[in-house]
Amino acid sequence: MKQYLYFVYILASRRNGTLYVGVTNNVIHRTWQHKNDLIDGFTKKYGVHILVWYELHEDINVAIAREKRLKRWNRAWKIKLIEKTNSGWNDIYDKLMGEIALPELPGSPSPRVAAATLGRG
Repeated sequence: MKQYLYFVYILASRRNGTLYVGVTNNVIHRTWQHKNDLIDGFTKKYGVHILVWYELHEDINVAIAREKRLKRWNRAWKIKLIEKTNSGWNDIYDKLMGEIALPELPGSPSPRVAAATLGRG
């Protein structure tokens, strides 16, 4: 049986800016989509492109429940959660690409290609 990892993540427009909470099984690909405005909706409309926090789950039901809980949290609690591990509100996308080896999916950028596309390669 194939084992998956699921990510609950928070994107921000800037430090203390607009926040977005999501869940995915490929946080690198999903963040890349957000950064490149490939998905119409909230993150594109409000320029929410900075990956500031994530956590891993092995069970999709647990991940979805956590995402729903975080969406109900007040803003101050979300900010405290982010600042517990990322006090500078740094974009952790590049760091994460170097730490996680996920299988490549059709249409998903490899870390090298994604970095070059974003002007970091």
